[in-house]
Amino acid sequence: MNWFPPSELRPVGRRTLLAASAWGCAGGWARPASARPAVELEAGRRPAASSFGRARSTLLFFLCGGPSHLDTWDLKPEAPAEIRGEFQPIETSAPGIRLCEHLPLLARQAQHLALLNAVDGTDPTNSHLAYYYHLTGHPLDPSFVALGGNRRQQADDWPFVGSVVGAKLPSRGPLPPAISFPWIPETPPDIRAGQFAGRLGVEHDPLYLFADANQPGRFQAPALTLPEGTTVEALGNRRHLLSLLDRTAREWDRGAGTGAWRKHQERAFSLLTGGATREAFDLEREPAAVRERYGRTVNGQSLLLARRLVEAEVPFVTVYWLPDRKRAEELKCASAGGWDTHGNNFGCLKQALLPEFDRCFSALLEDLGERGLLESTLVLVTSEMGRQPKIGDPRTGGTAGAGRDHWTYCLTDLVAGAGVSGGRTYGRSDRHGAYPHEGRVTPGDVVRTVYHAMGLEDLGMLDSQGRQTQLLDEGVVLEGLWS
Repeated sequence: MNWFPPSELRPVGRRTLLAASAWGCAGGWARPASARPAVELEAGRRPAASSFGRARSTLLFFLCGGPSHLDTWDLKPEAPAEIRGEFQPIETSAPGIRLCEHLPLLARQAQHLALLNAVDGTDPTNSHLAYYYHLTGHPLDPSFVALGGNRRQQADDWPFVGSVVGAKLPSRGPLPPAISFPWIPETPPDIRAGQFAGRLGVEHDPLYLFADANQPGRFQAPALTLPEGTTVEALGNRRHLLSLLDRTAREWDRGAGTGAWRKHQERAFSLLTGGATREAFDLEREPAAVRERYGRTVNGQSLLLARRLVEAEVPFVTVYWLPDRKRAEELKCASAGGWDTHGNNFGCLKQALLPEFDRCFSALLEDLGERGLLESTLVLVTSEMGRQPKIGDPRTGGTAGAGRDHWTYCLTDLVAGAGVSGGRTYGRSDRHGAYPHEGRVTPGDVVRTVYHAMGLEDLGMLDSQGRQTQLLDEGVVLEGLWS
């Protein structure tokens, strides 16, 4: 293995220390006494090429539910059977990376990948609320612990990373700076916190597009959908269009001020009437062979749309893995259809999740590379958690149920593009994949690194109340990714 550490480590702050003392961690696993980098960088050594501002766009692929790192990109073949599971690692195009045997297409693209195998996303609730940490870079505050599953989006939440990028970068044209699709995890009223602009104000929310599961490749935003029979050509009267959009204002955000809603109107008008912007969303313009390569699923076509939006110079594009609830029920995954494999973990991965991911994500990397876009696009794959090392969730029959429970204490992120040195593994987990062992990083480090790659250093900003705020105090830039 080829490990490389952060270029600097940040001291643990008093707030973090107190939080860790108060909340503790899940029982049953012994956390290593230390989580030191695997290798120290030479004194004064810097990356060969500047990493700051290397990315024109960031493409975030969020695997909703929490994939098992132990059965995908951080396998432990020497661990006891109750931990290592059924899958075997395979060699890849990069000597430093081994992946699950059910990722053969991605194995051919491994030279592009940097694997962060020691991400510590510790969440005191050990639940899906950890979306917030990975999407904002901020640890969960005590309100998440107090409210648990009842914790909803709040106006003073820290903003989504894409909202910050969109707010800080200059406009590049009529398309919104942050676009998310093909759904909002989860459905109301349980929408996961962290996906919106929070204290920055509703005008910095990403534009959400929604997919039609029966017509993969068709995307639309409800707030921007025209009434049946209305054509773009019929919208020459600007006031008529704005009146149509006004009807959705209360559904969009009842608390948004007039100025914020007006900005949404202007954005909607540009999207509906601009020929170039309509073309960006039209997947029918893609050759049939390209659409087949990505896979004719919502997730596959979403990644194809993401590539088109990167071509259109959208700064921040987010694809949230859309669960297949029907398939999950058939396979007895004991989940809502995503990567939350409480039951039949290995069957669900082998027969559904991994083949679909393998096809669409390998297609994305291959496509970006062939089009010369990978050098200017930062690609990040993450989730809210990994899975518990010991097989068998008590809620689904224990060992017989063959599931893996939640595990926020260790997971793997995949990074590629924007000059990142691919074909390498960054850090490692312990021998059971339970906790970071060397090269520990946090979601705050990852988000800070995204900002760095996008050329954002000053993260000070006025919030929606006119207050000066520092959008991220957490984390350090992972310069080692470019060494």
